[in-house]
Amino acid sequence: MNTPNIAKEDILNAFNFRHATKEFDATKTLSDEEINFILKTANLSPSSFGFEPWHFIVVQDKELRELLKPVAWGAPLKLDTASHFVLGLSMKAPMVKWDSDYISTMLKDVKQLPADVIEMFSKFYREFQERDFNLDTDKKLFDWSSKQTYIALGNMMTAAALTGIDSCPIEGFHQEKAEALLREKFGVDTDKYGLSFMVAFGHRKADPEFGKSRRNFEDIVTWK
Repeated sequence: MNTPNIAKEDILNAFNFRHATKEFDATKTLSDEEINFILKTANLSPSSFGFEPWHFIVVQDKELRELLKPVAWGAPLKLDTASHFVLGLSMKAPMVKWDSDYISTMLKDVKQLPADVIEMFSKFYREFQERDFNLDTDKKLFDWSSKQTYIALGNMMTAAALTGIDSCPIEGFHQEKAEALLREKFGVDTDKYGLSFMVAFGHRKADPEFGKSRRNFEDIVTWK
């Protein structure tokens, strides 16, 4: 496999280009190739133990977008104008607990590990949950899954920016009401999956009014 050779300046330019786009140009639609590229970067994202505790729903149906508006106060303008709107779901305790069927399937069928390695891997994962990270409640396990899913979110937005595509991550929603809607209208098993974020993709309607503001680099990095 060839080593990527992307200029550092081009990467920093993409990070400066990226901003939380409040309104998209509704006349500009991403191609299937463009959105699939973005989603593929989620698919290739790293996750703790490589267990990929996520699922992504691309909401293109206008009626479903309308249903999301009352439960997502941060999303209405994006739902109206974004080319593509994605829901980031994270697995709940029944899926990611060390002895779940999902974890067993990942080890046996996806990673295709031999039985002795699976036994060792399972032991490490159990100790990680019960001792190292103290993931002893359903909420803690879901929060841990969400941490992994946010890695995929960051990679999707970066990949979009590198190719001149805008995005906006959204946490402005009522989680309980949103998940009830996902269960009733989107066919999501909310015993297994919870909503971590929403994210919109498309092309900005206008450039941001203000430049990017960040704390000084020296204030966020300490060398020892």
